[in-house]
Amino acid sequence: MVEYKRIADEEPALVHSPLLKAALLTLGYIEEHGPIGLTPLKALKRHFVEWAAREFAWPHYTAAELFEMNKVLNEQDFMPLLVLHDVLIATKLARHYKGKLQITNLGRELRGQPGELWALLARHLLFHHDHRQYFRSDDHPFGNWDVFLNVINVETDMGASEGRLCSVLYGGDEADFRRHSYKIAFAFYAHVLRPLCWVGLLFEHRTERGFEQREIFTKTPLWAAALKLDTDQHLTQQTKH
Repeated sequence: MVEYKRIADEEPALVHSPLLKAALLTLGYIEEHGPIGLTPLKALKRHFVEWAAREFAWPHYTAAELFEMNKVLNEQDFMPLLVLHDVLIATKLARHYKGKLQITNLGRELRGQPGELWALLARHLLFHHDHRQYFRSDDHPFGNWDVFLNVINVETDMGASEGRLCSVLYGGDEADFRRHSYKIAFAFYAHVLRPLCWVGLLFEHRTERGFEQREIFTKTPLWAAALKLDTDQHLTQQTKH
């Protein structure tokens, strides 16, 4: 069984969560500057998107990286903001009202309780959010979070690739998941690995670019602070300390 620990507001490992940082910045922006304007299609207006890209400094989605591919930034060009927007609405931390994104009483309350705010955001993104809405595929990884987290717990102790994790979970050769079984690998990345990175439990190390790009996943300090897993007993003594 997966056990989740209560995270104290002063937990230093919370700094590893891009989602928490972005949520706090967005809610803080509304408190300081007022509600954020929405387009007719209910996307966040461009001036805030560009501000968010700079201030979030989201790993692999920095303003510099985004502007390499876009002359101007709309919400759909900055996927972490697109997802954050949906999560803030779904968790009732913010709402749409009169053409603007406004903070709710819950959002205002949890701004001062980062441990509780992280728990709410992480649980929703990992266990309730439908990630298929952002892709042209209905593929979903076979398995459940109990299995995923316990396997990842062991395999990423010293770092593991997406292919390695898929080979352990589903069998087969690690390289095959990049060459032939990429749909399985992408579904696992999109629904499991990336959300874990975005909530701050994993970190994605990228090497090279384009077709030569490789990713290695390691646990952040927030992993041990937030999770108690059956496979903890199989970790190295050095990791336990």
